[in-house]
Amino acid sequence: MAGRLTTAAALLATLPFLSPLAASARDFTPAPQVGAAAISPVAAPYAPAEDGPTAVKAAFARAKASGKSVLIDFGGNWCPDCRMLAGVFAIPEVNTWLGQNFETVSVNVNRFNANMDIAQGYGVTIKSVPTVLIVTPDGKLLDPDGATALGNARRMSAQAVVDLIAQWAART
Repeated sequence: MAGRLTTAAALLATLPFLSPLAASARDFTPAPQVGAAAISPVAAPYAPAEDGPTAVKAAFARAKASGKSVLIDFGGNWCPDCRMLAGVFAIPEVNTWLGQNFETVSVNVNRFNANMDIAQGYGVTIKSVPTVLIVTPDGKLLDPDGATALGNARRMSAQAVVDLIAQWAART
């Protein structure tokens, strides 16, 4: 049975109209092993709030071309957990892994008064930041149950953050 599934998956991957998405699922690289790597918070990881809608739209355009899921990081420059999450994302191995597997975009929510509608479009009400959504190129939210799990990022190891994101992304 396993042999037939592998053969079927290989055949589907060769179909031109499925190849970007099939390649994405097949080529998802394992999470890097960063252990207890030192995390340096990023001072201001979020662009001005008014840039959010355009940045998200551009990330989805890239995702449709690449077949990668979009990782949307909602937060604010005032938020210590957001700054620590950005520090995890800046670790070279993590940054490379994110680039290989996701189209990433950071969205500034100010003081919960900007860009909330973007998350609500996926059925998520932002109650804490950072909130990370992983969305397929066609708009399917992969982490509805864990969208706020990184709200305590400053108390998490870099490895725990990466493993959680990898777990969500594997739901494709």
